[in-house]
Amino acid sequence: MKPVSTPNAPRPAGHYEQAQIHGGLIYVSGQLPIDPDTGPPNPDAADGSGAIGTIEEQTLRALANVEAVLVAAGSSLNHVIRTTVYVSDVALWPRVNATYAQVFGNHRPARAVVPTRELHFGYQVEVDAIAVVDTDERSE
Repeated sequence: MKPVSTPNAPRPAGHYEQAQIHGGLIYVSGQLPIDPDTGPPNPDAADGSGAIGTIEEQTLRALANVEAVLVAAGSSLNHVIRTTVYVSDVALWPRVNATYAQVFGNHRPARAVVPTRELHFGYQVEVDAIAVVDTDERSE
């Protein structure tokens, strides 16, 4: 196994890696919509860093974090074979799905959607992924 780390995605806040590469696959840990430059929201901050954004903005940021980890591992969103999307309220799902579809375009990885009650820091979406590291266009 080979760990993956990049400053272009949020640093792990616990005992895990941003991703692990094994057997030609990259397993990306769940990515919250944390901006890697500013860190998690601070609701008491006078500078507005407590703002979380719309569900569409959160989905875009979470997927950008997944993409940053994939790029650091030598892969891309086009090589994702499976995702899990955690959403804090299933009523948000149509908006999350529309944004997800916008990002992935014609590429349609296998996917699981898991409704959950709460996510860390008050976020409403989290995404993890499995992708092919070897970017050859062969199918197996």
